[in-house]
Amino acid sequence: MKKHISYPKIVQFRNVVSNINREITYTGLDEEGKAIYDPSIEKPTLTFKGTVKLHGTNASVCFNSKDGFWIQSRQNIITVEKDNAGFAFFAESKKEEFQDLIDVIILENNININEFTVSIYGEWAGKGIQKGVGISELDKAFYVFGVKVSKPQDKEFNAYWIDSSNVKNTECRIFNVEDYETYSIDVNFNMPQLAQNKFAEITEKVEKECPISKSFGIENSVGEGVVWSVEYKNSVHRFKCKGEKHSVSKVKTLANVDVEKLKTIQDFVEYSVTRNRFNQAVENVFGEEDLDVKKMGDFIRWFIKDITAEEMDTMLENGLEPKDVNKYISTKVREMFFKAQREY
Repeated sequence: MKKHISYPKIVQFRNVVSNINREITYTGLDEEGKAIYDPSIEKPTLTFKGTVKLHGTNASVCFNSKDGFWIQSRQNIITVEKDNAGFAFFAESKKEEFQDLIDVIILENNININEFTVSIYGEWAGKGIQKGVGISELDKAFYVFGVKVSKPQDKEFNAYWIDSSNVKNTECRIFNVEDYETYSIDVNFNMPQLAQNKFAEITEKVEKECPISKSFGIENSVGEGVVWSVEYKNSVHRFKCKGEKHSVSKVKTLANVDVEKLKTIQDFVEYSVTRNRFNQAVENVFGEEDLDVKKMGDFIRWFIKDITAEEMDTMLENGLEPKDVNKYISTKVREMFFKAQREY
């Protein structure tokens, strides 16, 4: 039986940072089946890839050998009789071409189509679908941005994404977002906020002129934003950045950050959260007892209180307040605590 296979919700940068940090620090399950996290694990620098976000409507085609070929909007299976902005009609009229693309995906990725379902996702965009953006001035087309292999009948199976960069048939107006301008930004997960200004800069550039619309001859046209993605530990993480001047919907923008202030905070934390101060905290909070995570709150509070008392002049000289640095001190102290706990 055909089943709708939804495209995952694209979240915000802060959500991706939180999700990846959990994956970085996750070490397994305890005896009660609860997740164990180790904040002392070194955090990596990951490279995010950006593609132009188009303002249309989410659409997809799916196939497996049992149920055959079907067409989807974001939330429903659609048909020519019950369509969404004309995509079902387009997909049915190009069914043979879509099937050819699916067959190549199956062959190149050695997919058992008797067991798995292949879904091609993209944005159905163009005249009459949305307004106020450059892509709306072009004839309707399907812009591929993802291919997923899933097993919807098995709730335990983790669907996975495969390379979709060559999935296209331009003669039939099936394009691929990766054929247009793409972007790359490195994010250091020890201080991911430092990348925010770069994300915002590229978003503003795309908003001022959509690269995809421009490639079709539409100059100075408004773009919606950028979708960023990275694969980490076999999971794909995505977030979106939209321009604040985007005229057709209320959007969440990625705020700029004071890079110099963040670097000052980073330097202050390295200066103040020392091994000597850590040893003093252990002596004051635990004494002769073993390090116990149940006293983590007391341990961090001792640290913050001691730094505030002894380093107030340094903070003032650098234009910092306790509220600016406390959460970063807490993060650093947790990392040192769990590392020390393993060594004791």
